[in-house]
Amino acid sequence: MSIPVALGERVRLPFAERCAALGCAAVARVLVSRSPRTLCRVLEAVRRGARPATEPQAARARHAVVTVSVRCAGNGCLQRSVATALLCRLRGRWPQWCTGVRTEPFRAHAWVAVDGRPVGEPDDTRLYRPLLRVPR
Repeated sequence: MSIPVALGERVRLPFAERCAALGCAAVARVLVSRSPRTLCRVLEAVRRGARPATEPQAARARHAVVTVSVRCAGNGCLQRSVATALLCRLRGRWPQWCTGVRTEPFRAHAWVAVDGRPVGEPDDTRLYRPLLRVPR
């Protein structure tokens, strides 16, 4: 289950940024079909050597991914969060990638965070209990 993202005003991205975001969304689509264990191992390996992302950097990556992919802009929170993290990594940065659940009502969600704060997510994302994080 995912929290839907409202499609906002479409902004034209520079060609290189658009290609990078599309590539990250495509790789994320493949990765999210793998087991959680495999996904976490791949993300751990990819993030090695990256500096922590700032909130504006993570927000810009998230915006680019949502702009180029309807799936990521809609209910595809897992693909969106993985693609956002991968796009940050292309720039030498890494946000914290998280996935978690809440019980009332039961829902699962995935997001990226900086300093423990979800980036570009609704306020109720703080109600989710993180189960997987990269980095831990």
